[in-house]
Amino acid sequence: MTLFVPHLKTEGEPQKYDFIVIGGGPAGLEAAIYATRSGLKTLVLEKNIAGGLVDENPLVENYLGFKSIKGSDLARTFKEHALEYAEIHEMEAVKEVRAEGEQYRVITEVGEYLADAVLFATGTTHKHLGIPGEKEYYGKGVSYCVTCDGYIFKDKRVAIIGGGNSGAIAAITMKEISPEVTVIEFMDRWMCEDSYRKKIEELGIRYLMNHMATEIVGDGTKVTAIRIKNRATGEEQEMPVDGVFIYVGLVPQTEVAQKLGVKTDEKGYVIADRYQRTNLPRVYAAGDIVSGNFAQIAVAVGQGAVAALAAYEDLRLK
Repeated sequence: MTLFVPHLKTEGEPQKYDFIVIGGGPAGLEAAIYATRSGLKTLVLEKNIAGGLVDENPLVENYLGFKSIKGSDLARTFKEHALEYAEIHEMEAVKEVRAEGEQYRVITEVGEYLADAVLFATGTTHKHLGIPGEKEYYGKGVSYCVTCDGYIFKDKRVAIIGGGNSGAIAAITMKEISPEVTVIEFMDRWMCEDSYRKKIEELGIRYLMNHMATEIVGDGTKVTAIRIKNRATGEEQEMPVDGVFIYVGLVPQTEVAQKLGVKTDEKGYVIADRYQRTNLPRVYAAGDIVSGNFAQIAVAVGQGAVAALAAYEDLRLK
């Protein structure tokens, strides 16, 4: 099929599809493959580059068939596979989806489309700390992606805020090029899997539990330190660092879905049944935006396949 990167707004009657997938991460791309193979004319709309947050993962070691693979390589593999079946529009953000009778009008920054069924697979974005200096020094030492910006801090001191699996992987990755890596974990215990804990201990990475970041300090042009607080004792200290990578969780990108009327839980995650159907007819959700999801690539891929099969059943078998 084709990979389309829009530049100019299209005019004329909206193009018609059986199934439009909003989001080009693992869930969306798998859904596109299953839907197309089922005979549904399918379009994927992705506001960035197809692949999702997988592209930012330094290393993936728990996806079946790949003992160890860079996230960027896995994301590229997903996209290349999906392109054999479906039409993918990158850099085309969806602004609104409207119900029109038995169809849905999908409005983007480039044009409009009509679909009989819609899948929301918009994924998540990085959660922010909301502390002084975070916004001011973003791009000047503050980052949310080791894969994207890690090499900038080669041979420099870095702090990883968040000691879950993502933060642990980031720390292990950075230790290969940085002499001093410190993980700052809010909870009073290890929050990553044992395999990552063992690697962190083996590499001599400092893992500070029960600590919280209170401020990112800089000289006006770059980060110079981070202020942290011991939650047990209340003691505060300023730790000199050159870079700060933040891995404290994710926020679902469900604004467009909510505006359409899709029900979400108290945290904004979409409520879907075991067939990925939402409360609206022929509207589905898959991947990290789904309530109760484990934020795993394998889960997202599985849900994408289920959503596509449910759409096929709803459109062709009823």
